[in-house]
Amino acid sequence: MTGLAVVTGAEGFIGSHLVEALVRRGHRVRAMVLYNMYSSQGWLDTVDPGIREQVDVVFGDVRDPASVLRLVEGAEVVYHLAALGSIPYSYAAPRSFVDTNTIGTLHVLEAVRACRTPRLVHTSTSETYGTARTVPITEQHPLQAQSPYAASKIAADKLVESYHLSFEVPAVTLRPFNTFGPRQSARAVIPAVITQLAAGARQLRLGALAPTRDFTYVTDTAEAFVALGTAPASAVLGEQFNAGTGAEVAIGTLAADIARLMGRQADIVEDTQRLRPKDSEVMRLVCDASKLTQRTGWRPRQTRDEGLRKTIEWFCEPGNLARYRPGEYNQ
Repeated sequence: MTGLAVVTGAEGFIGSHLVEALVRRGHRVRAMVLYNMYSSQGWLDTVDPGIREQVDVVFGDVRDPASVLRLVEGAEVVYHLAALGSIPYSYAAPRSFVDTNTIGTLHVLEAVRACRTPRLVHTSTSETYGTARTVPITEQHPLQAQSPYAASKIAADKLVESYHLSFEVPAVTLRPFNTFGPRQSARAVIPAVITQLAAGARQLRLGALAPTRDFTYVTDTAEAFVALGTAPASAVLGEQFNAGTGAEVAIGTLAADIARLMGRQADIVEDTQRLRPKDSEVMRLVCDASKLTQRTGWRPRQTRDEGLRKTIEWFCEPGNLARYRPGEYNQ
């Protein structure tokens, strides 16, 4: 498929990188950006002008079914990334997560069904697994909602499954593990560490240090989306696929590694404001992406240290660092 590709959540961290990957592969791209009064296109405002001029940006909202239907018309593939993603904020405003992540996905499914779109690539998250019961985590691992955010995404995943089984909607679900790289929000741990150190902090204030995560560099995650959007239908439709490296690292160790790569020294402390409720913390996530590799040939190309160096370089550019507030906690 090299025709029209639609991306929801295109202004975001992963979405903007996916738009770049699709344009470089020769796709025409229609990108939905959440409507706002400032006409901001989010991170799409910062991409290379040569790429940006090939993208048809459409302001809209997945919570509005009419705007989603207009967006999807004529598409050969829809990449659905629009979502609220902050776990801490989901404790404070759970309804907004259901409205965007669950009901928004319903609207995308209805539009894809009505337009007979050949393929939908839906975005899940490793948070739907909760704390690992067995490792590495395969797609058969039980789902467990340890936060309202995770619950809203599980509901969305199940809607996608139901529309495939009930109405033969040609959908496939990608379940990325933790993604990092340029443009990521500072509510995520890697940007939180880098921005604090770049601003001269001598003490790193983070959430829980013991949990482990499996980190994938953002261009590799974008390529996982493209792989599922272009693979033969018989190999992927109706199924769920993990994307990750298979390597886990404790948050405290990761923070120390970033400080080492930046040549900085800092005390690393747990900030109680950043801790999740006890039973909500996901203690261990490590990915088995063998199914995705076997079906599509995808595999991560960047090592963690290579990705960290690129991410550090991007965040340390003064113009990029100025977009962040290192001293503030971001929900």
